[in-house]
Amino acid sequence: MVIAAALAGPAAAQEKMSVRLDFAPWGVHAAMHLANQNGMFKAAGLEVDVQDGRGSGNTIQLVNAGQADVGQVQVGLLGAARAQGAALKTIATIMPKTDLCVLVDKASPMTKAADLKGKTVVVFAASPWAPLIDPYLKAGGLNRETAKIDFVDPAALWGTYIAKRADGLMSTASSAVPVAEASRPSKCLWASEAGLNFMSYGLVVKEDTIAKRGPALKKLIETQQRAWEQIRKDPELGVKAMLAARPDARLDPAVQKSQIVMSLDFFETPATKGKPIGWQAAADWEATLKTLEAAGVVKPGWKADDYFTNALMD
Repeated sequence: MVIAAALAGPAAAQEKMSVRLDFAPWGVHAAMHLANQNGMFKAAGLEVDVQDGRGSGNTIQLVNAGQADVGQVQVGLLGAARAQGAALKTIATIMPKTDLCVLVDKASPMTKAADLKGKTVVVFAASPWAPLIDPYLKAGGLNRETAKIDFVDPAALWGTYIAKRADGLMSTASSAVPVAEASRPSKCLWASEAGLNFMSYGLVVKEDTIAKRGPALKKLIETQQRAWEQIRKDPELGVKAMLAARPDARLDPAVQKSQIVMSLDFFETPATKGKPIGWQAAADWEATLKTLEAAGVVKPGWKADDYFTNALMD
């Protein structure tokens, strides 16, 4: 309590901030909810409105439009967003390691992209996978004639896969594999093994927000770093925080815990080893942008520094 009081300082007004997530609560949101539920944000002088989202792409649009201060999203999507004029940067990447995967039956002999020949894979149009589908198929010597890609509504995605009307599902590993476990135990065919790099979850803001609200954003990052360190030691803390934050969401504690544990596997790359949680390496951004350039999402001549900053963390 002494520490909390010291962080809060004298009875200063709490600075309000809205953080828009990508979807309804799942494992990667654990630290955001924990910091709200255990008073960590309050102790840092912040009043944070944590909002559920409708996809990373939608959240990015809302942040760019000034309708949310911060977005927690798949940061690789900044390639397309900035190409379309969005003035956004990533201030922390919690999961810099690529976690895009194609879910297939756990018992399936499939291990790589080439094994999808003659198979059907489902994905939704706004998925981070969308611009990478053709490069992924090409890496396996395939195209959309030799492997069938079905675009479905996000609400129908899981039903289609669970009912086995598709052989594979394109998603992110830490969100999807735990959900599939009960109904259709699955494994991953990794995008990274096909040479595709795509940085995963982090915090994005408008560039002018960095200039105007740098100290508050720094506090946000610091609280997330501390919350994740606690969750690393005890994932149940994150599960309980999400259940408390969304009591009517019918969350499955076992799935939430599995998502948290799996997410932690993507917190570090060789380029970020030994760095604080959220710290971003130019090498990881360059790898992502090279993949996006090859996919036609960004044009040649990009600079990695335009997409991220580490200025708000020690």
